[in-house]
Parts: sequence; structure tokens; C-alpha cells
Amino acid sequence: MPTTSVHTDPEELTLTLVAEFPVPVERLWGAFADPRQLERFWGPPGFPATFTSFDLRPGGLAHYRMTSPQNERFLSLWQISEVDAPRRIVFRDLFATEDGDVDESMPGSETVLSFESIDTGSRVTVVTAFASSADLDQLVEMGMQEGYTQAFGQLDAVLADLREYALGKGTVTELVDDTHVRITRAFEAPQHLLWRAHTEPELMRRWLLGPDGWEMTACENDLVVGGSFRQAWAPVGDTAGEAFGFEGENLVIEPERRMVTTERMTGAPFPANVNDLQFAEADGVTLMTLLISYPDQAQRDMILATGMTDGMETSYQRLEREVLTAAA
Repeated sequence: MPTTSVHTDPEELTLTLVAEFPVPVERLWGAFADPRQLERFWGPPGFPATFTSFDLRPGGLAHYRMTSPQNERFLSLWQISEVDAPRRIVFRDLFATEDGDVDESMPGSETVLSFESIDTGSRVTVVTAFASSADLDQLVEMGMQEGYTQAFGQLDAVLADLREYALGKGTVTELVDDTHVRITRAFEAPQHLLWRAHTEPELMRRWLLGPDGWEMTACENDLVVGGSFRQAWAPVGDTAGEAFGFEGENLVIEPERRMVTTERMTGAPFPANVNDLQFAEADGVTLMTLLISYPDQAQRDMILATGMTDGMETSYQRLEREVLTAAA
């Protein structure tokens, strides 16, 4: 975890975060100066940012939204007052309306990002100042402090060379908390092809099979928000096992970048989990991240105990052989 400290000061009306990374200060600066890199961490897991405009100069504006797994959109904008590369960015961080104007009904803040070189790499200090204790209390109550910590916890992956950081490591499963699991897998393929492989039935039938000896008997998806999907598998020949399937609803669709769905086993008496699938490409390598939200710890543990990670890795190796290599 790169964050070394985060705290609020009720007397100074500030929230301060300090984080250190083993990269030159110019590389750290670059992650904040490029909206495509900024989108990969400016927002806690499950609430990624999308920058629709980005004018990094004094007097410039940057509009962005954060989208929840339930497709709720939280609109914001930066009013940028100072840019001193690679040392300092100052901006007002404000809530916005659908028209892109400042939402005066919500509290705002001013943020100073300071970058410096240190012996082990570089450090960023984030100081956010509020106009009143009421504004500070409201934004902290909305989860701003935890959101900062979680957001900056994602910056390591952005700064890293994906070939060294994730390529060749297979499917990695991380227990985030009692009900959340994060699964990552890197592919030496473009982001748009990974998206197609996860959304086009003809391609999905070629790789989304788990262990050998199974076939995909149904692959249907109305790929719009509110649309439903259904997938089913059955054993072939003398392969042991019984046919099964999954079904659910699309909650968020951001083509080539993000897809959030509910998912439940067809006919099973279990509540649905929520799958938040995202893709990010850098230098010809695409990192797939799947954040799964389970109804409770018991269901999480039951599903993980089925060998889910190994089954996914088998499918992803088939994806590389049957789809990605063939398209190269």
C-alpha cells in the first residue's frame, strides 16, 4: 500500500494524504497529467472515474464522473488555478450538474497536489482544504477519506510496467474484505480485442469453457443497461458433471472499458453477486480486473472453494490460444 499517511485536521479544515512510490517524480507526475492514466485510479474500486474533458493549465477545466456498480453517476469538475510541472497542481474540486455547471447545493474544496523526489523514488502530498467544518464533516461522512486511501492504493498498478507487474503471473485472486474478491489477469493483447472476447458470443464459445470436456450450450446477452444475459454449459461425451448455467442483468456498459452485471446460478436458491469487469491497456498489455461483490462471506467462501480461480485460468489460457493468438 503506497499511502503512508492520511488524516483530517478539524482546526485547519484540511484532509491530507501522503503517498510514496518507487518511480521518478516525472513518472508520478505523468499519472496525474494524463487523463487516461488518471482514470485508472482517481476513484475508489467500484467507482472509477471517466474524464470527459481535461485542460491541465491555469484557468482550465476538467470534467469527470464516477459511476457506481448500480450505474449511479456522480459528476464533478476541477477548476484548475495552478500548474507547475512536475511539482504542483492546484484546483477546486466541485460537484457538477448534468450541464457541467457547478452544483452549488453541494460542498466544494480546494486541493493542492505537491510532487517531490525522495531517496526511494517520489512522493505526492495531497492537501484538500474546506471552507467550513460543515463541508469537511459532510465530505468525510460521504467517505472521502476512505475513498482517497482506496484510490491511491490503485496507483502502483498504473505506475508499473504491466509486462513486469502482471504479465505471465496468471490469474491472481485477492480477498479484499469479507464480501469482495478482486481477480486480475494480464494479456498481451489490445483492450478492444479483450472486450470483444468477453461480449461476442461467437468468440466466447471458443474459450469460456473451464476444464476440457465441456461445451457452451447457451450464450445470450442483450448488451445494454437493463438488458439480461444467460450462459449455460454441459459436459461432452463421458465427461463427469451436470449441466449448469448463469443469468443476470447488465447494470453498467462502457464499451471496451467496463461491464457490471448481476450474476446468479440458474435455478440455485442463492442471491446474486455483482461482477465489475474492467480493462486497461498500456504498451500493448491489457490488465483485466474483476471485482466480485458477494452477498455474504459464506457465499464467497463456498464459490472460491469450487476451484474458481483454477477454472478461470484454464479458460484464460484457452482465450490466449484460441482467440488472441489467432487474431494477432
